[in-house]
Parts: sequence; structure tokens; C-alpha cells
Amino acid sequence: MPQVKCSVANCQYWAAGNNCNADQINIEVDEHANMNFNEEFAGENFNSNHQDRASKESNTCCHTFKKKS
Repeated sequence: MPQVKCSVANCQYWAAGNNCNADQINIEVDEHANMNFNEEFAGENFNSNHQDRASKESNTCCHTFKKKS
């Protein structure tokens, strides 16, 4: 798996060195930023065939985030 860097230290998947240690990374376009994924891990809803296009990287958001308890 490629190395994924993340600076969101209050995420459950954040690891030392600003690394993401999640098994799967889920990214959506901002248009879907407020979608509510009720599963423990958002991956279930990313198995559909829907596809979106982002015009630039700032139009994307990470749905892998899970706040540390």
C-alpha cells in the first residue's frame, strides 16, 4: 500500500510521523462532504459504481476520518 500522509492528529487512524494507518482510504468530492456514513468504517458505501470528477485537489475530502475516542 502506498504511504498516506495525514496531519489530522485526532483521527483514530493517525500514526506517528503524520502517517495514516487505515486499511482503506476513502475520498469524495466536496459536493458529498456532508454525506453521513453510518457504518463503523465508511468503505461499505464506496463499493458502488458511482464516480465523480474533481476540478482540483482542494475540491476533495477524506471520509476515512474517524475521531479518536
